[in-house]
Amino acid sequence: MKYCHYVTLNDGRRCVVRNAEAADAPEVLDVIQRTHVQTDFLRSYPNDMAIDVGQERSWLLERLESEREIELVGVVDGVIVGSAGVEEVGTTSKVWHRAELGISVIKQYWGNGIGGALIDACIACATAAGYSQLELQVVSDNARALALYTGRGFVEYGRNPRGLLSCVSGYQELVYMRRELDVPAVRVCTAVAER
Repeated sequence: MKYCHYVTLNDGRRCVVRNAEAADAPEVLDVIQRTHVQTDFLRSYPNDMAIDVGQERSWLLERLESEREIELVGVVDGVIVGSAGVEEVGTTSKVWHRAELGISVIKQYWGNGIGGALIDACIACATAAGYSQLELQVVSDNARALALYTGRGFVEYGRNPRGLLSCVSGYQELVYMRRELDVPAVRVCTAVAER
């Protein structure tokens, strides 16, 4: 799946939201490491991810060739400042309609509209890929993210009070959110269970 879109940020600069390419692997890994140090609201710590540049390059190539999954980057002044992706929940026919959204933006660029641009791109890509539901999880104390997701049409459908266990703040409550997409929920069954 291919995607490229330009947006004007709140500070007047231009941002391109595009596919992450294999050549972006070192910079994407750097963004992942930086964002995971800058906030306690993400699912993992930097040392939890034992991925090298070669593995990241291969993973990004898979996403470039996929018709259902995508990894995007936000680029400002030639520098990758955030990433987001759409990943299928599973491959079985009962969950074929569901995808998950993940996003992170370098703290220095928060509040400029990059997160919103990445989310809008993920919504467009998930819709184009035929998903009818896009899901995410967010820490309940992350008011900025909750406002951003709610403003983009995501609604809460549940909570897990012990969703994450942070070394900094202890248990963190996760809010489960979803957004229905304008895609008909049609899937041809390939097998019928015998009774």
